[in-house]
Amino acid sequence: MFRSCRRVINHSLLSLYRLSVEHKPTRQYRTFRPERPTNKSRRNPPHRPAASRIRKRIPFLDELKSVQDPDDALSLFNQYQKMGFMHDYPSFSALIYKLARSRKFEAVETLLDYLQYIDIRCGETLFIALIQHYGKSRMPEKAIELFQRMPSFNCHRTLQSFNTLLNALVDNDRFLDAIGMFDRATKMGFRKNSISFNIIIKGWLGKGEWDKAWQVFEEMTEKGIELTVVTFNSLIGFLCGKGDLDGAMGLLEDMIQKRQRPNAVTYAMLMECLCSLGKYEEAKKVMFDMEYRGCKLRLLNYGVLINDLGRRGRIDDAKTLLLEMKRRRFKPDVVTYNILINYLCKEGRAPEAYRVLVEMQVGGCEPNAATYRMMVDGFCQVEDFEGGLKVLSSMLTSGHCPLLESFCDLVVGLLMSGKIDGACFVLEEMEKRQMRFHLEAWEALVKDACPKDRSAGGLVEELVSAC
Repeated sequence: MFRSCRRVINHSLLSLYRLSVEHKPTRQYRTFRPERPTNKSRRNPPHRPAASRIRKRIPFLDELKSVQDPDDALSLFNQYQKMGFMHDYPSFSALIYKLARSRKFEAVETLLDYLQYIDIRCGETLFIALIQHYGKSRMPEKAIELFQRMPSFNCHRTLQSFNTLLNALVDNDRFLDAIGMFDRATKMGFRKNSISFNIIIKGWLGKGEWDKAWQVFEEMTEKGIELTVVTFNSLIGFLCGKGDLDGAMGLLEDMIQKRQRPNAVTYAMLMECLCSLGKYEEAKKVMFDMEYRGCKLRLLNYGVLINDLGRRGRIDDAKTLLLEMKRRRFKPDVVTYNILINYLCKEGRAPEAYRVLVEMQVGGCEPNAATYRMMVDGFCQVEDFEGGLKVLSSMLTSGHCPLLESFCDLVVGLLMSGKIDGACFVLEEMEKRQMRFHLEAWEALVKDACPKDRSAGGLVEELVSAC
């Protein structure tokens, strides 16, 4: 029987509360000593490096870095506590970061309550990171609550945490709340900057409200707020997405006139717009024109062209462009390789995609979870389930995990091709991750085993509903 996550969290943190009840930390005071007059000349003491520059290694932090499982991290924290190690802010913050990344927010809130109780002053960067994690986890109410609690941790809120919350609200479709907060910024003691305005522009554009976004842009101009490259890129990106190439090019010229230099992202969006309109050669010309204008090429720009070639079935031309990149001493990253692997797999060329995977590893570029997932699905698509199993093994060794659908497709394929041992291996890996077969996968298995029994599908539904 597996212990529930909540039980592990509560057990690991219970000792913190016991300690706090037994020993309420007291503030230390220094005795005041009046200065005594003296006629003796004092020699300048030898120079010593500032104490702040000498960072003392903390054993708990060194060990925590190698721990992946959040429950193990809590156990390690508790273990050091029992050994008499006095955890301070660096220990608490490092543990909170790790728990938040794993979305163990119940444990995060318990630790925050304890920090508040023992009156340890917290840095703003901790709360900024937590607000971001709450935003990514679709928990905007928790982000608002934490922002409001920050002063109770002796933490001064700055415009940076204000903007972080503003962005989290926009990303979570709480735009009306974001607008209200934006309008109250001055009363709250914050002086809005270009980042604040850019977030609101992003919000209006996300709702398709070009006129509203343009009004915010004009307000920035009237109030003397700096128009950054992000400001222009948001507007240009919206117009490019709508296929309004003339409007986007007009904004580009306006941007240059206002002495704001376009970056690689600006040109990449224009290139994407041209490609979507079937103007590949013009997009390629823009990529070389940007160098003439003093903007360095980035992998992103090559990626736009490779993606367009792959989308139109010109995969061999995409591979040629990849070679051209290397000749120009551009080292392709995992995103660039993934574009090529994706289209090769879609074209049913999984073995060729696998050779690209090996090539990227030999070149020192590590595949990510998306790379492995595309390869597993690609091999399943061409019914090479042994190839998919080989990729799955490498994927699990690298610490990545496929989606449930990929697991199910692989198990079904291995069983249908008589690879029982391989199917059992995949099922065991699914069990370790508490992943279960869905109805469609069971139905496919039963129908394959009983091809002449038309009631097999109904039997599966009855069995699943009874479990």
